[in-house]
Amino acid sequence: MISDLPFNLPGRFWRGNLHTHSNQSDGALSPADIAHLYREAGYDFLAVTDHFRARYGFLLTDTRPLRGPGFTTLLGAELHAPRTELSLEWHIIAVGLPLGFSPPAPDETGPMIARRARAAGAFIGMAHPAASLLTLADAESLDAAHSVEVYNALAAKDDRADSWHLTDLLLARGHQLGAYAADDAHFQPQDPPGCAAWVQVRAESLEPDTLLAALKAGHYYASTGPELHDVEISGGRVTVRCSPVSKVLLTGGVPGVEAIEGSALTEGVLPVSMFRPAGYCRVTVVDAAGRRAWTNPIPLSGFAGPAGSGPWPGKGRRHALEDPR
Repeated sequence: MISDLPFNLPGRFWRGNLHTHSNQSDGALSPADIAHLYREAGYDFLAVTDHFRARYGFLLTDTRPLRGPGFTTLLGAELHAPRTELSLEWHIIAVGLPLGFSPPAPDETGPMIARRARAAGAFIGMAHPAASLLTLADAESLDAAHSVEVYNALAAKDDRADSWHLTDLLLARGHQLGAYAADDAHFQPQDPPGCAAWVQVRAESLEPDTLLAALKAGHYYASTGPELHDVEISGGRVTVRCSPVSKVLLTGGVPGVEAIEGSALTEGVLPVSMFRPAGYCRVTVVDAAGRRAWTNPIPLSGFAGPAGSGPWPGKGRRHALEDPR
């Protein structure tokens, strides 16, 4: 059994937000005020991803002066280009962009600018697919993506925060992708507050390059509240250790779920056999307040490459499995 679970890797978990907007684009607060807010909330790092659009001068917000002991920033932007099936433009998170990244060419599509950003060293995220009404064809065309934004806190006000359905379809088709959660914070009066969704990145240091490498390798989990302390697979079972929750769920690319429910659960053991035909499973924990945390998808056979490096075995296979419920 091979998996890229981060829990026993060297280093520790660092809490960060990968999707934030300042007053350099359409946010309400300055980059300095945002960094102060997240640092005071216990975050270790932040990416200010202002909109990379002509009306903002194709600005890549330089947050390097906001770095200091115990807190750092990753340079990034939200990239746009025409178009998806149901929207005039793409929304693509690029974290780790170099300063001087050039604006899109007139004929550059979303998948093209994402490939260029990835080639320039960025971690590429498929931003708020549910809120953007991305189709499966759209998502499959974004072949440079490392990860899908499976929870977007801003989109909760539209009841489109959760994008796991599309993510599971992509995974079941063999696309190897991570899963991250983010605020998409703008701090406008009508918006939800920030610090509602984040990633915990396992790395040996808080250096930006080290964090970026860990993101690309899939060494993180996503949360809106609970903490995952350990997840391991052995003997056909997954063992989960976490902060107190009311549900521990195992799902994957087939209908059905393995679940444990109770009060203040801190450990659960679940079989993975249901999900072997699909080639992966994933863990979700839910606390008493309904807040969730998710592992990245866990390969169940034959693949140990870095996140976003290519399809899992069995890409394109169909499985006629009966829903066990």
